Parts: sequence; structure tokens; C-alpha cells
Amino acid sequence: MKNTVLAVRFLCEIAAVVAYVWHGWVLDGLLIGAAVIVCWGAFISPKAPRRLSDPFRLVAELVIFAGAAVAYAEVGQTVVAIVFGVLALATALLTRRLGSEA
Repeated sequence: MKNTVLAVRFLCEIAAVVAYVWHGWVLDGLLIGAAVIVCWGAFISPKAPRRLSDPFRLVAELVIFAGAAVAYAEVGQTVVAIVFGVLALATALLTRRLGSEA
């Protein structure tokens, strides 16, 4: 189960970047997508040089995931936004429950 959660979580991370870039592309503002990528790599990813500790990392993840869900909704992908939001929240919480370093 742990590997499945980690795989879904990784897909959620990619989907979040897609959401921000898509939103930026439609609204002519790609810098937000780039900023999310930089912040994730610097503070949230498992190999981040200045990785935040929980609960700060969890809050940062949830803010990024919530923003991505809103971005999907704003480009007209309401169902995707809902499914993404549920999966992202579930994997963010399950990775901690399972004791993963994700």
C-alpha cells in the first residue's frame, strides 16, 4: 500500500505543476508555475536542501495543492479539480501516517 500511496502522491505533485502552468498559460502568467516548482524543490521535496519540518511542510503542501485545485477549476476543469483535491489531501496525510519520507 505504501508504494501505491507514494506513486499517487508523485502523480499529484506533477498534476499540481500542470495545474499552475496550465492556469498561467491561459491567464498569461507562467511565473506562478515556476515559483511553485522552485518552492517545492527547495522546501518540500524529500531531497530539498532546506526541507521544512512538519507541520510546516504539511501546511505548505496543502496550500500548494489547494491552489492547484483552484487553478484547475479556473480553467474549467471542475471535476479534475475535485478529484485532484481529494487525492492530494489523502496522499499528503497518508504519507505521514505510513511514516514515509515523501
